[in-house]
Amino acid sequence: MNAADTGFICLCATFVFLMTPALALFYGGLVRARNILSTSIHSYASLGLISVLWAIFGYSLAFGPDHGGIIGDLTYCFLRGVGGDVAPAAANLPHTVFMAFQCMFAALTVALISGSYAERIRFSVMLTFSGVWMALVYCPMAHWVWGGGWMGQMGALDFAGGAVVHMSSGAAALACAQALGPRLDLGAPATPNNLPLTLLGGGLLWFGWFGFNAGSALASGALAGHALVTTHMATASGILGWMLVEWRRTGKPTTLGAVSGALAGLVAVTPAAGFVEIIPAMLIGFVGGMLCYGGVLLKGRFGYDDALDVVGIHGLGGTWGALATGLFACASVNGVDGLFYGNPHQAWVQLVSIVVTWGYCYTVTRLILAALKAVMELRVLPDAEFSGLDLSEHNERGYSL
Repeated sequence: MNAADTGFICLCATFVFLMTPALALFYGGLVRARNILSTSIHSYASLGLISVLWAIFGYSLAFGPDHGGIIGDLTYCFLRGVGGDVAPAAANLPHTVFMAFQCMFAALTVALISGSYAERIRFSVMLTFSGVWMALVYCPMAHWVWGGGWMGQMGALDFAGGAVVHMSSGAAALACAQALGPRLDLGAPATPNNLPLTLLGGGLLWFGWFGFNAGSALASGALAGHALVTTHMATASGILGWMLVEWRRTGKPTTLGAVSGALAGLVAVTPAAGFVEIIPAMLIGFVGGMLCYGGVLLKGRFGYDDALDVVGIHGLGGTWGALATGLFACASVNGVDGLFYGNPHQAWVQLVSIVVTWGYCYTVTRLILAALKAVMELRVLPDAEFSGLDLSEHNERGYSL
């Protein structure tokens, strides 16, 4: 174990933890005033529920000894054997520190999905779905990529969660939006209730993302520093990319567009942060901002109500980032070349990982929702939806003016 690495990852874990309350602010400010608390509690409930389930069985399934490249076993259930020894996946870290760092990723991923079903899902369904989805989708994905599974063995590159976090949540968000159907008053004027709150949440997400990406180096060395720089530069470029197309299309840049562009840049660089050089990272972020702006517009064309644009930003941004990693990966950064550096095979591997991630995560999510629909109502009643979920589901109001 290395004391400097341990301290660094402990700090990064707290950064990643902050991202889930930050997401509550980001999402909460975007919905209508009658749903700000019901939307925010999805993030806090995910943080509580997923942390407990991670300790009981999630960590073991994701990072336990490999079985056929598909899933871990139950060796670490109830954190049995996760004590002061080193982590099998990071011999420089205490096992508990590695487990906690990965726990924050799991909680955030589940919280991200909540943006797709905001303003209409029953809270009991949200909790049940989140727990089952973590077990059947997130844990296998984490094992495939980071836990010794087949995708990592194949050579797929995912530095901090392009597939595990963003594509999986994006695919799940699409499935949720389609399964629950659109909000009853979709199309009526509905402006965000508190854009400054969303801007604050977006800024805190940017801050936390430094721990998300730099911490994925799992050591406090040069690679972590490189990932921090690529993360920041790609995010800054994402703002410019989004604003460029928004300004050209609508005639005015918006604050919501700027913060959405930042998020698009963050998502796009996540799989690439520790594999690409700085200038390519900036290009990845810039293109990510433009692509995600277009991705948000697709929901109108295809008729699904992704309330807070999880598919357009996380799904499409993560997909572009994973593909771009196969194009721009450079051996001088982390030992692997991509297509533009003479290794076309890496681009093919990345494409395979993208197709499998979307196919598996979308299909299993639809099956989970179909099973839940057979035993419980997924949506609140129409009267409750029109009056707001803050009152109908939680007996609270976000604003008392």
